[in-house]
Amino acid sequence: MARILVADDEAGLREFLTDALELDHHTVVTARDGAEASKLLDERGFDLVLTDLKMPKLDGMSVLRKVRAEQPEVQVIVMTAHGTVDNAVEAMKLGAFEYLQKPISGPDELRLLVARAVERRSMGDRVEGNDRHVTPAGPSLTYGDPAMRPVVEAIEKVARTSATVLLLGESGTGKEVSARAIHAQSPRATRPFMAINCAALSEQLLESELFGHEKGAFTGATERKRGRLELSDGGTFFLDEVGELKPELQAKLLRVLQERRFERVGGSRTLEVDLRWIAATNRDLRAMIDAGTFREDLYHRLAVFPIKLPPLRERRADLLPIARSLLVRIASDLKRSLPRLTAAAERRLLDATWRGNVRELNNTLERAAILADGDTIDSEHLWIDDGGAPKATGGGAPRASGNDVRPLADLEREAILHALDVVGGNRRKAAELLGIGERTLYDRLKKYGVD
Repeated sequence: MARILVADDEAGLREFLTDALELDHHTVVTARDGAEASKLLDERGFDLVLTDLKMPKLDGMSVLRKVRAEQPEVQVIVMTAHGTVDNAVEAMKLGAFEYLQKPISGPDELRLLVARAVERRSMGDRVEGNDRHVTPAGPSLTYGDPAMRPVVEAIEKVARTSATVLLLGESGTGKEVSARAIHAQSPRATRPFMAINCAALSEQLLESELFGHEKGAFTGATERKRGRLELSDGGTFFLDEVGELKPELQAKLLRVLQERRFERVGGSRTLEVDLRWIAATNRDLRAMIDAGTFREDLYHRLAVFPIKLPPLRERRADLLPIARSLLVRIASDLKRSLPRLTAAAERRLLDATWRGNVRELNNTLERAAILADGDTIDSEHLWIDDGGAPKATGGGAPRASGNDVRPLADLEREAILHALDVVGGNRRKAAELLGIGERTLYDRLKKYGVD
């Protein structure tokens, strides 16, 4: 439940907005113009402001500027029937959460947008209630389970420093969200946050993306390109799946970490960068060091401040709040009303093992939201893979039993094909669903002759 200020000079719209928002038990206060809204902002505390652009006495842009200057944690949604691209751009530049065009199509669209804005508002607070807290990282780090408390405390402490952080944990435990949380709470928060997945690109392309290249450096390099290291100077650089780096790139990266300098591919000019480094992996880097596939000196450069993220199965108290938060985004993406979980569905979610963690939970809820005909998700809508190869809705390949053991390669191929089918052929999403890197998926597709 949030405290919402609605400012509009149309009485009928104020009434419509109030009725729609009170369905979700929000407290709504209305203002007839910008001047009244400004006065209410001075007198009361709000979580969200919905303001029309064209109002007498004081317009919506003035209200937006006041909120951003005096209460930057409060979210603002700007509404107008006189919308232009210039108005939208200006509102977003001033920090509006969203730009809503009149006439509003219906209460569901409004309620979803407000739910997202209220969720964003909670990111800036440390809210205490029922022993639950919300970090500035957002809903994926919503926690009440004791297993997450050391993680959040570590993030808050290291964020204020420039120390290099190594995030460890299974796929889908929120490593990128944690990296963004560290950046958001750091002195570099106003500078760029750059993320790159080391497993998603070929070695040559990854090198070019990191360091940039000069014209003619390789076939297809028709012009000079600035790399992501150069573009993120002064900010935070996040290396996801760093364990997938090839040895040659490990050596080049080590030099940047040690000396803060590098050259573009095919270039001789030395460039300097000032970056805060965060790396993440779901692999055992020490085992890779023993195997000779990961440099020990690079490991020690990255593991200045390691943080281990617990899997979802070890933080049961957080599962349902995370699920509800994910449903807000899913409903918005699907452009449908916000579904509610039944008690049976909640029990089903709590009983699952979630080997894919939050990523698997998100996929399960998205599928359930599509299957649910009304506004309620029941246990029958939840397909959860708690063992064996994935199977399609309504059947799939028969399970092996007794001596009828199928080759591992067949099961792997079947799992890959099913994942691709579920996500409509999107390789990146299929790799996430399977818990492997995109490059690994590409190699498997070649191995099995899948186009």
